[in-house]
Amino acid sequence: MHLGDLISPEDVVPSLKAQSKKQLLQDLSARAARTAGLPERDVFDVLWQREQLGSTGLGQGVAIPHGKLAGLKRIVGVFARLPEPVEFDAVDGEPVDIVFLLLAPEGAGADHLKALARISRLLREGSAVDKLRASKDAAALYAVLTQEETSSHAA
Repeated sequence: MHLGDLISPEDVVPSLKAQSKKQLLQDLSARAARTAGLPERDVFDVLWQREQLGSTGLGQGVAIPHGKLAGLKRIVGVFARLPEPVEFDAVDGEPVDIVFLLLAPEGAGADHLKALARISRLLREGSAVDKLRASKDAAALYAVLTQEETSSHAA
């Protein structure tokens, strides 16, 4: 599973300003809803319900909010970097500035888990996160997100 299959360059936000976790999820839901062709409220509700079960903040400034949606045709990803980190109830208590939202069709099962694992591996790798924080624009961010996997498969 390649991140290039989950996210398009248009779904990379180099500088998303949000004041709170809820606002961040609302902004990401709006973008994901446009990409997925689904109601924004449905996307937000699924993400918010998931957060109520436990934060998707992995620690070290990274979060992977995710959920499954009826009516979704394919797995959809949205990446955002925040110039000002927001509180996210992450496991380490640190605010979040790197976010990869992932939505999967209700019946996605193993594909959803593979996608989550793929994103998680990339975002737990310090060098990739450093590159994402240092990248200047959406094209550079997209290149880091998709190029990391080609180099890791070659190794």
